[in-house]
Amino acid sequence: MGKRKILIVEDDKKIAELLSDYLEQANFNVSILKRGDTVISEVRLNPPDVILLDIMLPGKDGMTICREIRSFSKVPILMLTAKVEEIDRLLGLELGADDYICKPFSPREVVARIKAVLRRSNPDPAEEKLIAGPITINPDSHKATVGEADLRLTPNEFELLKVLISRPGRVFTRSDLVSKIQGYDFDGYDRTIDSHIKNLRKKIDEILPGNKIIQTVYGIGYSFSVPQAGNAPAE
Repeated sequence: MGKRKILIVEDDKKIAELLSDYLEQANFNVSILKRGDTVISEVRLNPPDVILLDIMLPGKDGMTICREIRSFSKVPILMLTAKVEEIDRLLGLELGADDYICKPFSPREVVARIKAVLRRSNPDPAEEKLIAGPITINPDSHKATVGEADLRLTPNEFELLKVLISRPGRVFTRSDLVSKIQGYDFDGYDRTIDSHIKNLRKKIDEILPGNKIIQTVYGIGYSFSVPQAGNAPAE
């Protein structure tokens, strides 16, 4: 396998060059864009393996770019943000970002985050297919379906559904899910699990309206509930 391609979208030259240096040392192939209005065409023409996407950009902001990319691609997106307000980070996740990194940051941490998201998007092909109710998870092809319909999931959403479906009825705390999905402990990230769950429910509901497949256990976390065969989705 050749070098993985990382697209950095960052208008701060020093930050972009610092990230590029560390990523190239980690054996990644790196390209840099400084304007938001050039990103979509670049992603379509030269699809990267991961995108590091700043929020504040000339030409087009990172939130808009993230939403547009998610209309045609599942490429992992890590948002770079100087905004400390939690609502800004959560909005990025709800638009389909896989992770966020707050400035100032450690370049080594960015490399670790990229490697983690690549592991999630390229699972072990030896993993067996999981089937629970109408949902099928195929780790080999990184494909999830509801009945015959495909679910277009980001790597984090896919891993989240895979964890939940692996133990129907078990209640996973947010911390459990962070550990299993991210592969590392990141203080504060458990709050963003709610955003991934919201996106996952929305995508399942588009195919199976009114379902109660992902249950909220208030004050604890989430569980996967298998619908009874022959029964209509719960209202």
